[in-house]
Amino acid sequence: MTFYDDIYPFYPLQRTSFIFSGRLLTTILVFLVLAVSLLVILPGIRGKSRLFWMFRIIISLFIGAVIVALNFTSDWAEARMTTNATYKSFSNAVVNAEIGLHVGLYGINVTLKGNPVIQFNEAIDYNEMFSWHDTIEDEYEEALEKGLPNPILYIAEKFTLSSPCGLIFQYRYSGRYASATLWTAFCCWMIANILFSMPVILYAGYMTMATAAFIFFSMASFSTIMNVPQCVFSIGTDSFEAEYSHSFWLALATGVLCTIIGVLVVLFNFMIPEKMKEAFSVGVDSYEDEDVSYDEGYLNSIFLQDVLISPLTSKGTQQHV
Repeated sequence: MTFYDDIYPFYPLQRTSFIFSGRLLTTILVFLVLAVSLLVILPGIRGKSRLFWMFRIIISLFIGAVIVALNFTSDWAEARMTTNATYKSFSNAVVNAEIGLHVGLYGINVTLKGNPVIQFNEAIDYNEMFSWHDTIEDEYEEALEKGLPNPILYIAEKFTLSSPCGLIFQYRYSGRYASATLWTAFCCWMIANILFSMPVILYAGYMTMATAAFIFFSMASFSTIMNVPQCVFSIGTDSFEAEYSHSFWLALATGVLCTIIGVLVVLFNFMIPEKMKEAFSVGVDSYEDEDVSYDEGYLNSIFLQDVLISPLTSKGTQQHV
């Protein structure tokens, strides 16, 4: 006996699907608060440097937010297709749906959205997360117990240890090294911001270029997944393969931006060092204070007369002797 047009009743109709990464949301909120807090001080900055400081704050926080967020996004590589597929096990029901695979540094997201969404008296709109941080086997077993649709189980099985494709090994280590180099890039970004506030603008430019270098290293690490034989995902009569996606290209754009900033800072520091110090407000206050003290200083001629005459008389007496 079956219910809901040949869908067996031991499958739960309601489930808790993965919607949005809590870590990614936390990262966005933290950097938004920092941006608002730093932009509040802009009215206290005088002259043309106010606009320069605004761009400096926005660009710097953008780079930092992107570096951290890239660790938690799930679209470094992805693939999509629309096909007819068997909906669930022990059932002949076939649904027309859009199936998507989204690969991140810590796991994969598998999406299944019906076309139309409501089919067999059920909303077919799944977004399931499978993480390989510890092991994906337990999560795959939980998915089997939940009775998730066949396309989701099929894709998740490709990333288990028992799969002949062996995707889990390459994807896990590539993501791990890519994440490590991204966190190193974040440390370089923090050091660069500290150096920009000190009279060592040249080394700040070098650290900005180091940030770009580690971002490129993370991309190179993730790109190693393309060097292994690609496992073709065949569902129904169609198939697809994963390709680079938004996060990968965003990392490339951020690395290029850091490279341009670092090179320009180093070049301008050699060409116009004083202008660079003035632009970054480094050493300007001390020079202004020294000029003001010299302009407003007054000399007491009585004390100066005693100081200047006594050496001359002593010198004169020595000559007479």
